[in-house]
Amino acid sequence: MIKRAAQRGFRWGGCALAACVVLLWGVGCASRPPTEMRPPPAFDSGRVARTEVGPEYDVLVAELAARSGDLQGSREAYARAIVKDPTSAALRFKLARLAAQTEDFDVAVNEAEAGLALDPNDLDGRLFLGRLYRVTRNSAGLEAVLRDEAGQPINGAATLLLFQVYLEQGRLGESLTLAEQLLADEPDNLSAYMAAATAYERAGRVADAESTLRQALLAHPNRFVIYARLARIRRATGDRAGESEIYEEVLAEYPGHYGTLVSLGEAQIALSDTEGAIQTYREIADLYPGDLQVVRRLASLEFSAGHYEEAAARLQIALAQHPDHYEFSYSLGQVLRAMGQRQEASEYLVMVPENHPLFVESRLQLALLLEESGQLEEALVEIERLRVLRPHRSLDFHSASLRARTEDFEGGVALLQGMLDVSPDDEEVLYQLGVLYGIEKNTEQALIYMQLVLEQNPDNAQALNYIGYTWAERGQNLDEAEQLIEQAVSLAPRDGYILDSLGWLYAQKARPLLQGKRRQEGLELLDRALEQLTLADELTGGDPVVSEHLGDVYLMLDQQKKALHFYEQAALQGPRMDEQPDLFPKLYRLRRVLGDGEGAARPETGRQ
Repeated sequence: MIKRAAQRGFRWGGCALAACVVLLWGVGCASRPPTEMRPPPAFDSGRVARTEVGPEYDVLVAELAARSGDLQGSREAYARAIVKDPTSAALRFKLARLAAQTEDFDVAVNEAEAGLALDPNDLDGRLFLGRLYRVTRNSAGLEAVLRDEAGQPINGAATLLLFQVYLEQGRLGESLTLAEQLLADEPDNLSAYMAAATAYERAGRVADAESTLRQALLAHPNRFVIYARLARIRRATGDRAGESEIYEEVLAEYPGHYGTLVSLGEAQIALSDTEGAIQTYREIADLYPGDLQVVRRLASLEFSAGHYEEAAARLQIALAQHPDHYEFSYSLGQVLRAMGQRQEASEYLVMVPENHPLFVESRLQLALLLEESGQLEEALVEIERLRVLRPHRSLDFHSASLRARTEDFEGGVALLQGMLDVSPDDEEVLYQLGVLYGIEKNTEQALIYMQLVLEQNPDNAQALNYIGYTWAERGQNLDEAEQLIEQAVSLAPRDGYILDSLGWLYAQKARPLLQGKRRQEGLELLDRALEQLTLADELTGGDPVVSEHLGDVYLMLDQQKKALHFYEQAALQGPRMDEQPDLFPKLYRLRRVLGDGEGAARPETGRQ
């Protein structure tokens, strides 16, 4: 039962180019004869009204103040200019825009309305006031300024603004009508295509949205924004394969485009196409070798796919080039640990300095390495250090387990009991106490705590599995055990260790049926056992207990060579001898029967 305690316990991117146009204002000076060279007159801040000069002076002061970031000074200067020229619509709109910049929307609306009253034909002014009405949620005012006397939008920009407002209000039918009208009036307007596609998508007409965007590509070939929208629609509908096809289209026109390659890689990951994603990220890494995030992402993908050597080599090169990037040493330590190179893994993990964000994680990995090597005392020292640096209940549980396994059972219980005193109904603490008593071989007390867990939470999959597996191991209460484990599977269908329990339960139920008239029923149970155990083997990534169970089932089926294969696999996976005391006797006996020598060499293992 230790095994069950210890092991259960781009989006679319692209390079956007933006042009920033800076308007430089110059102040001319009248030329004078050389003999009359004089210093320029001092320029005041403009805070004091100059009644002897015209509004042009105040406009200049306003513009200079705005350029220096003094928006309040600019507003005051424009207000003085308006006093001097109250009939200027342009000045009213300038002041309105400044007020909007400072989010003073009451003043902005008042000044814009005054400007429009002075010049009703100013279309830009109408649009600006419409935007203010949109912000202030004045629907009636917005309709009045954006539509003409016949009720039609005054121009394409007004149509687009009305479309946006209707879309925000959930008026899909009206927004679609406006988008289609704009598209008919301005067939070269990319915004019209995008608006129509948005309306179709919102209305659930995905095919129409895609068709519209394809038309947009005919009018505006190779525009990234259109491809991005197509890809987003495919992603929103869960069509990640179709999304990938869009990225392939872009790459056919623009090979090596960074953002598209990253998006393709992420879509492939979502499709569980790890090998495809690896190829994509390798292409990115070749094209953009300086992108360290891509290097780490690629190494992670290679690691998850079992390409340990490639991942390790990549990380070693990156670390040699960037020795102060401790993310690489941390990742390399993880890869080497998976490769079984524990000493080398430790050397890289300890490189991470204490002030680095990954320090705690690196020391936790180191503690696990020590534990796997049987250095339980050293592992406990690391865990205790982490409990000080980053207090967390998971570390408390780990510490309690290690204490029990280093002959300090009472210390482990005391640690957990102290947590239970604070929270008597804490199901996690109750579960861990059960695990500790299981380590101590006090199975009855362990089962009592697991029952207490179920009293707090009848749907605790781990406690259900613990009880069910314990009964299955004993060959007791098998029907009740099956109910408990099946309930656990329904709660955690991808937990390989629970599936192992179910497979082993079927095997235990099959044993008494294989002799006599119920042999066929027993064989059917063994088929079910193999199905569950094979899936468990895949989901756990290889576990010695699961492998031994597979060997036992094949032996029950009298398929001795297959049984031997899985016994040897279990032996190489680092068996937990207190949980698997019969593994090597079965292995040696079967090898002698098959004439394969005196037995496999027992691998070195420190796992308990």
